[in-house]
Amino acid sequence: MSETKFGLDTFGDVTVNDAGVPTPAHQVIRDVIAQATLADQVGVDAIGLGEHHRDDYAISSPDMVLAAIAGQTSRIHLGTAVTVLSSDDPVRVYERFATLDAVSNGRAEITLGRGSFTESFPLFGYDLEQYETLFNEKLDLFSKLLTEKPVHWQGTHRAPLHGANVYPKTAAGRLPAWIGVGGSPESVIRSVKYGIPMALAIIGGDPARFAPYVDLYHRAQDEIGRDRMPLSAHSPGHIAATDERAREQLFPHFKANRDRIGAERGWPPTSHDDFLNEADSGSLYVGSPETVARRIASTVQTLGLDRFDLKYANGPMPHDQLAESIELYGQTVIPMVKDMLAR
Repeated sequence: MSETKFGLDTFGDVTVNDAGVPTPAHQVIRDVIAQATLADQVGVDAIGLGEHHRDDYAISSPDMVLAAIAGQTSRIHLGTAVTVLSSDDPVRVYERFATLDAVSNGRAEITLGRGSFTESFPLFGYDLEQYETLFNEKLDLFSKLLTEKPVHWQGTHRAPLHGANVYPKTAAGRLPAWIGVGGSPESVIRSVKYGIPMALAIIGGDPARFAPYVDLYHRAQDEIGRDRMPLSAHSPGHIAATDERAREQLFPHFKANRDRIGAERGWPPTSHDDFLNEADSGSLYVGSPETVARRIASTVQTLGLDRFDLKYANGPMPHDQLAESIELYGQTVIPMVKDMLAR
């Protein structure tokens, strides 16, 4: 297995100051740029920005924020977590990220998904009854655009393309891409079918429960004779000097985020016991650098990951606490995980 890479993800959660007052979205976006710049400086391999169209997340146009980050960084890879392909035009998406690739000197990548929220569908005039068809057709078109060859394509949601070229072309000849997968066999097979690597969104429960999907991922590649594709996973977490401090800092913001979403989806309120169960044995990587490193190394080994992304923003946690977590992740956690994996 190639050397494991380590990234960070954020949705641009609207933060609060020390008095609990929400930060304006324009400042949150500037803070995200600063966080990504810090991540670049402390050795993190990649930063992923989520796309949302609601008031608790500030980033609705990840590629614009990533372009700003590109101008202030030199090595970190710049991607999404995720791009909601279903409610966008694949051609325009490809053009934007090929442009980002040029701006960043070859550091752009993209993670494609349906998104876990649906606000973008009515906002851009798409029918939620076509949820499956929109994603399947647009992914099919995007997979052809990745070849950077003339595209012949026909579907039901847009005009067909007959030998269309899309510009600019990337210097490498192909834009790195992932498909975000929540854990269904159909999604795993789709990733292999299109030859776009799988990024598992593991946001709850024991990470080992995803082992059957990883096995299916590899078996499907073997069955069609495809070269081995990399495998990534993304999970939430927070790092501070001690376990107690990290948990104390994260819990109120984690609960606020989960309870707000839960109120929309019919989930019960998140209890402190729920939080502790996820922190102890689930998919919440919260604690001291040693604790988080040990749990990340275990997940990487259990699932055979080529990349692990820590979703470092989870609710309205203040910017300075996020920055401390990023610094500890890059300077302490990542080297510790690499050492554990090398033993």
